[in-house]
Amino acid sequence: MDNSGKEKEAIQLMADADKKVKSSGSFLGGMFGGFTIAAKHHISIAEIYESELVDIEKAIAHYEQAADYYKGEESNSSANKCLLKVGSYCAQLEQYQKAIEIYEQVGANTMDNPLLKYSAKEYFFKASLCHFIVDELNAKASLYLFEKYEEMFPAFSDSRECKLLKKLLEAHEEQNSDAFTEAVKEFDSISRLDQWHTTLLLRIKKTIQGDEGDLK
Repeated sequence: MDNSGKEKEAIQLMADADKKVKSSGSFLGGMFGGFTIAAKHHISIAEIYESELVDIEKAIAHYEQAADYYKGEESNSSANKCLLKVGSYCAQLEQYQKAIEIYEQVGANTMDNPLLKYSAKEYFFKASLCHFIVDELNAKASLYLFEKYEEMFPAFSDSRECKLLKKLLEAHEEQNSDAFTEAVKEFDSISRLDQWHTTLLLRIKKTIQGDEGDLK
């Protein structure tokens, strides 16, 4: 498939975004939402790189730029949505430390909003899975981090996500792949795990000696 047309479309959108930012350089320009318009242009570019050109690194860069523009307008909810896209892709690309920082940041931001704060457990869960992979040779380090999240967000300690993490840590320390799989199955029977979670859990499970690398 010839993607030259889509590449040109992305370049034109980028140029349009730059114009919007320049026009919003004044106080009045900022008031009329120049940053928000530019952010939307960058999201459109990111979506082209996601679905048409399949260049995830470039998509990440444009989602980050969009998040920065939304922050400039203090549109924190929109900025967080862009950052979560970045975090998801970074974890898939094994850029775990960057993913961890994003999930921790968004989780902390979410706790400031009474309507959204309970979604923080999902972001801390994702950060924990990334930590688990990074620290798999020292599971105790991961446990310390889970405790940090419990301190930041006390409701996390009673969540099914936190209980799953502790079971996975125990199974990993015992190098017990059956116990690991059983814990995942039990969780999934109530709260379905999506492809992102499944991918990371498989990566963790493969570090158990003698594991065949599936979650069946």
